[in-house]
Amino acid sequence: MKRFSLTWAALVAVSFFFVPEALTAGSIEGTVTVKGVKDARDAVVYVDEIKGRAFETPKEHARMDQKNMVFIPHVLPVLAGTKVDFHNSDAVLHNVFTPDKVADKFNLGTWPQGQVKSYTFKTVGSAVMLCNVHPEMEAFVVVLPTPYFARTGPDGKFKIEGVPAGTYTVKVWHEKLKAQAASVAVPAEGAATVSFALSR
Repeated sequence: MKRFSLTWAALVAVSFFFVPEALTAGSIEGTVTVKGVKDARDAVVYVDEIKGRAFETPKEHARMDQKNMVFIPHVLPVLAGTKVDFHNSDAVLHNVFTPDKVADKFNLGTWPQGQVKSYTFKTVGSAVMLCNVHPEMEAFVVVLPTPYFARTGPDGKFKIEGVPAGTYTVKVWHEKLKAQAASVAVPAEGAATVSFALSR
């Protein structure tokens, strides 16, 4: 009985002093405004590399489709190490390739409707996705160093949830525009607010 009491006391002490990361996580939210483009959609706001912190490779695959002669989504943000499945939902042949070194300049070949080909994005950076059958088609895979990111809609609003409390460098990727990075202090509960103005 004495041994049980000591064990129980130890468990209580550990649970008291150890607070799971998920319970001390806040969020980062705000708005991206743009100058020189139609609207603020498809900007990727993300927490930059955290020194001494590594993240497990995602088990679930991300997806980019080719439908109605366009890539969907136009911008796909993923954590480094993510495998992306490229689908063809059109009744025509499609191809996927990139000229960018960050994705090894891959060319997955050409395939018909209903088939899927995949590639694992291991290096942080952005890679344009193209189709050599239909040169008007274009999209981007944005490979990020942390899983804390969000993609904006047309109104430019974003919210990155589940960010552990701490101070981080937050950056924005956009296919045409640029913005200054910001230092953001995330609380243990609640949201940190930051806004970005993008221009050429």
